[in-house]
Amino acid sequence: MLVGRQAEQQAIDQVLAAARLGTSGVLAITGEAGVGKTALLDAAMGGATEMRMLRATGIESEREIPFAMLLQLLRPALGALEGIPTAQADALATALALPGPDAAAVPGGRDRFTIGAAALSLICRFAEDGPVAVVVDDLHLADTPSVDALLFAARRLAADPVVVLVGVRSPEGDELVAGVQVLRVSGLDLEAARLLIEQESGRAESDDHVRLLHRATAGNPLALLELGSDRVVVESLETEFPLRVPPALVAAFGRRLERVGAECRAALLVAAVCGGGIRLITDACEVLGIDVSRLGEAEDGGLVALTQGRVEFRHPLVRSAVYSGASVQARRAAHRAAADALPTADVDRRAWHLSEAVWYADEHVAALLAQAGDHAVARAAYSVAASAFERSASLTPEAHERRTRLLRAADAAWTAGDGARSLTLLDQRSAVGSSPVEDGDVREIELRASIAARSGSLREALELLVSAADRAPSADAEALALADAVHATFYLGDARTAAALADRIDALQPRIAGTRARALGLMAIGMARTLAGSGGAAEIRAAVPLLEADPELRHDPRRLSWLLLAPLFLRDATGGGHLRGLVEEVRGAAGVGALPAVLFHVARDQSTTGASWARAEANYAEAIRLATETGQETELAMSLAGAAWLDSRAGRPAACRAHAAEARALCAARDIHVGEAWVSHAVGDLELSLGRTQAAVDHLSELVALLQRLSLDDVDLSPAPELVDALLRVNRRSDAAAAASDYHERAARKGQPWALARADRARGLVAEVDFDSLFHSALASHEATLDRFETARTRLAFGSRLRRAGRRVDARTQLREALDTFDELGAALWRDHAATELRATGERVRAAGASVLDALTPQELQVSLVLAEGRTTREAAAALFLSPKTIEYHLRKVYTKLGIGSRSELADLLAPTDRTQREDPRAP
Repeated sequence: MLVGRQAEQQAIDQVLAAARLGTSGVLAITGEAGVGKTALLDAAMGGATEMRMLRATGIESEREIPFAMLLQLLRPALGALEGIPTAQADALATALALPGPDAAAVPGGRDRFTIGAAALSLICRFAEDGPVAVVVDDLHLADTPSVDALLFAARRLAADPVVVLVGVRSPEGDELVAGVQVLRVSGLDLEAARLLIEQESGRAESDDHVRLLHRATAGNPLALLELGSDRVVVESLETEFPLRVPPALVAAFGRRLERVGAECRAALLVAAVCGGGIRLITDACEVLGIDVSRLGEAEDGGLVALTQGRVEFRHPLVRSAVYSGASVQARRAAHRAAADALPTADVDRRAWHLSEAVWYADEHVAALLAQAGDHAVARAAYSVAASAFERSASLTPEAHERRTRLLRAADAAWTAGDGARSLTLLDQRSAVGSSPVEDGDVREIELRASIAARSGSLREALELLVSAADRAPSADAEALALADAVHATFYLGDARTAAALADRIDALQPRIAGTRARALGLMAIGMARTLAGSGGAAEIRAAVPLLEADPELRHDPRRLSWLLLAPLFLRDATGGGHLRGLVEEVRGAAGVGALPAVLFHVARDQSTTGASWARAEANYAEAIRLATETGQETELAMSLAGAAWLDSRAGRPAACRAHAAEARALCAARDIHVGEAWVSHAVGDLELSLGRTQAAVDHLSELVALLQRLSLDDVDLSPAPELVDALLRVNRRSDAAAAASDYHERAARKGQPWALARADRARGLVAEVDFDSLFHSALASHEATLDRFETARTRLAFGSRLRRAGRRVDARTQLREALDTFDELGAALWRDHAATELRATGERVRAAGASVLDALTPQELQVSLVLAEGRTTREAAAALFLSPKTIEYHLRKVYTKLGIGSRSELADLLAPTDRTQREDPRAP
């Protein structure tokens, strides 16, 4: 029985009980070394004998071995591997070095998040046969890829009979478990400390002795037991200063080590170096001429336990005491002996041991470490790969090769999501002497730019990409760097720089050989000229067939969003339709790290075409969640801005303002001016829909000023049609007429139907006479676009003018169409405006239907939409990186909220445009 841990055991028992009933729980048990985390885990497992166990312990000597802890943890569940989605099973098999497909042939196999999703699927499949306890002790000592995969899975558990318990030393591991429920374990109180000491010693202790020891150790159980009988410690207690417990424990264990023989200490050092496997320890001892049986002396002294073919140190601090107490020469000899004892094929372990055995440059060891780095990359263990390449570089004698390996280390660190470490490695590379220009220099600049762009430092990214273009070894490489630079200027809203870059790309066109460089170059030219208000549509249209024809582009996660830029910029019914289909085909294979950008562009397309606002809402929510998890601030800011824009159209004031405030703060901090423009447009149009016309005028006028300040002359960014409407409502007719005229001139220069339709609507609003022809012209242009919301806005404006002109019968035709479209899309506030106008014509208007889908959370909506497409529960789980039972949990809640009982009813409710059936099916 544990002493003084009733509250902690009760907290653990609660999550265990919930898991038995089918509600997942995740609990991180944190505290300093020796505070009793392992004892609590052991006690919990002792009381959960009916649960199936997946258990592992972080081992410091395996910290650089990719997925060492995850393999230890999941080994009992590997029999269920065939029961999870094939792509995930292949990715996990590759990560764990199991027999299976080549890593290069596995879609998403090099995405660390896909491996986390696979671990989630496997654990949940294993739990289908009964409740499962996933227990990991010393998580802070485990390899980083394993930790990432486990925590990715743990954070997505909801409705499975699974409990995850992890022991983490504090403060070393506090950041690892951020966002997870934490049970902080502190020292025992005075009475519990007395009971523990007396249980161990078998005799009563004086009050003074217990009080002094408790004060000095702050009640740390291991310290109470180990230090209470240590003469050196007892004599120092009178100082009344608290002990630094871990160092004091290491010192105490060191004094205990002095009591065993020298050969026993040598064998313990080999065990500390080799990890727990007795076979390797025995072989390494044999290399050194050490009698491995001397470990029995350490076992008798309570320093280690020999069980099931492993040597387990009583506590990680014992291992630390053994290793730190040995001489440098002895440690190096032990590492070399371990390397010699390992099979030649075990390159990874041999490389790491040899790297600890040498202190000088050694190309043989450096090459082995580089090979270990390659293996780690193939298994998506990028943090381990970064360490391998970094260590390899430190042992590389030749400068050029050292720079190459440092670059590979930085690349791996960035892929692992550690931008700060990547930049540090790049700085180290720059400090190594080089020839005037190396191919790697361009890659270094591009890597720095990628880190800057994703983390929100777009201006820095732009400067770096231009520098990369200046150093590019070929016209194709220069064009690609310049295209990426133009993409950065789009977010920055920097039309002047975009135009200059476009001129450079245009001059390169005759020398560009590759399809991808030509396609992205044309797209970049078109984007830049569009932003500057000087054409651009022709270049974008010319890029479309090249984008469609490039098979590599659709399988490059970093470039996938480029496929949607064409339809987003053209905004018509013909350009980019096939590209939308390509994105839908391949987005499922994109890893989680690439998904925020893809989902953001897909959602923007869906919300601006009117094809599926419900899907757009769900995709924005998923993009925001994933961008937050992966630290992608640019995608997060743009996704929030896009969501605010959709909320404005849909008439959700609270959601619009919340998304807008968060987006505006990010955009202002990162100079993401296009995001600022979207937010201002969203809030201004929301105020207009709410009837707060002066506030609408103020917001929209501020947006006009922002666009002028940035020289952003893309007519599609202009809020002029909405501003014209607002100005008329506050009796500023002359200002409205001027705004409408200016907008029409700019739309005519662009020549695209979306802008032309909006221009004619604005002119129709201010026209004194003959407004019919202008509105009919606007509707004709709308026919060539996919934006049904804008069409409905034009019909509402046309109907309103007809009614005010006394032409009620003609007005009803336009207003009915507007009402139906707003109703189908779910534009609640604009639907109310259309209904008010229609009633004013004398027509009776049905009440708005109960929008039952609005009761769903974003996660429930996302699950509903995926299942309504005909996917199975397991397919939906794989697509959304959730467990099948979590999908079923959300589906049950959806059924209850919607009053339905089958997937066919759900599919009917969501068909054909997600809103045409939004009235409550139970309503009379």
